[in-house]
Amino acid sequence: MAQSPAHRLGQILGEILELALEPALVAFCASHELYLDTARRRPRGARLASTVTWEDDLGNQHDLDFVIERGGTDGEIGIPAAFIETAWRRYTKHSKNKAQELEAAVLPVAAKWSHVKPFAGVLLAGEFTGRSVEQLRSNGFVVQHIPYPTVVDVYASFDIDVSSQEGTAEVDLQPKVDRLQALSDDERHSIGDRLRGAAKAEIEAFIEDLSVAILRRIDSVSILPLHGSETVVSTVKAAIKSLAGYVPPQAPGALIRFEVVVRYDNGDRIVADFANAADVVGFLESFDSP
Repeated sequence: MAQSPAHRLGQILGEILELALEPALVAFCASHELYLDTARRRPRGARLASTVTWEDDLGNQHDLDFVIERGGTDGEIGIPAAFIETAWRRYTKHSKNKAQELEAAVLPVAAKWSHVKPFAGVLLAGEFTGRSVEQLRSNGFVVQHIPYPTVVDVYASFDIDVSSQEGTAEVDLQPKVDRLQALSDDERHSIGDRLRGAAKAEIEAFIEDLSVAILRRIDSVSILPLHGSETVVSTVKAAIKSLAGYVPPQAPGALIRFEVVVRYDNGDRIVADFANAADVVGFLESFDSP
């Protein structure tokens, strides 16, 4: 089935939005010895697909715009430090659905890697309701938004009209799509560069939030070995009664688990439980901070 002109128009604007953000991410990663993976990075032997695809705990695959990795190389997948998406929407009535799409793409993968607490961020452009932006933020995303008029003005400076209204007919949208599809790679990058300049404040704020999250340093690590024998009762009343008569043992019982709490200087906190010391060591060795 052929794409509607409205859908294709939004798709191209979204692709050029990625081009606007990418150089800022490239510069950030180069400064901090991090690996940036995008669909435009080819070849990368570590992944066979042309897309940047990560799996969640259930084995479901999620295609992402950008992933920043610690220790990643062209030949080896690293530990994810950031999952970043971009999104364009023309009408606010579609913004809630787009917010849900972004959550469905990022949150299951972020949950799989919750033990390293990766950054989750999205750069929006176009029309988004305050409620949809807050929905994303309440789910842990860092969000920056480039307003619709900013985007329209940037394209107008290249003598390209990307404006539309809800009632704009497909016959009127098709010439806009044709004009954008005829752009060369150099022209696309030029528009992305100018959009990055027009949205300088939003992109710089996004990179600052990214920096705070990724460059955090460990403040403390707490390790609590939990010993003893389990008491199981069938009612809350019985549980309260057992606690009332509880006497701490003179010697610890069998090891139940280790509880580990890693605290960062930016307020982030990671809590994990392990059955044995070897697993704790493996977990702690996944951190690059001393």
